[in-house]
Amino acid sequence: MGAGKTTVGRVLARRLGWEFEDLDDRIEQMQGRSIAEIFRNSGEAEFRRAETAALQKVLSDLSSSAKIVALGGGAFAQPENARLFEKSKVPVVFLDGPADELFRRCGQEARERPLRGDLKQFSSLYERRRPAYLKAAWHVDTSGKDQEMIAAEVACSLGLT
Repeated sequence: MGAGKTTVGRVLARRLGWEFEDLDDRIEQMQGRSIAEIFRNSGEAEFRRAETAALQKVLSDLSSSAKIVALGGGAFAQPENARLFEKSKVPVVFLDGPADELFRRCGQEARERPLRGDLKQFSSLYERRRPAYLKAAWHVDTSGKDQEMIAAEVACSLGLT
C-alpha cells in the first residue's frame, strides 16, 4: 500500500503505449461492490478468493495484449497468487519504500484502505509481507521519487526503454 503501483503503472503504460489495469478495479467489477465493502461485509478471506479469481483472468488476458497490471498490496504475498505468477512467467516489479513513507502516502488518498490501520499496524503488515515482495524479480526503491522517475526506472529495469 502506498508504493504507487496504480499511479506508476498508469504512467508506465502511457510511456510504453500499453494498456493499464488495476487488479482492484477488476475485482470490484466482478464482485459488483467496492473493495472496502467486500472487506466490511464478507471479510478478508472472501476478498482474497475474489482477488485470485480476478488475477487468473488478468493473467490469461495477458497473452493477447501488452499490459501493465497494478496489484493490490497483499496480492503477491498470497501463496496461490505467487504460484500463478511463477507459472505465468510474467515479470513482477516490487515498488519498495520505507513503511512510514508508504503509510503517509496512503493517508493522502481519498480511497478507503481496509488494512491500513495506524502506523504500527501498517508497519507490522508491511514487515510480514516483505519477504514475499522480495521474491519479485525486480525491486525499485520509490523513496523520495516522483511517479515519472519511478516509471522510468521500472522501464529501464525491465529493458523497455
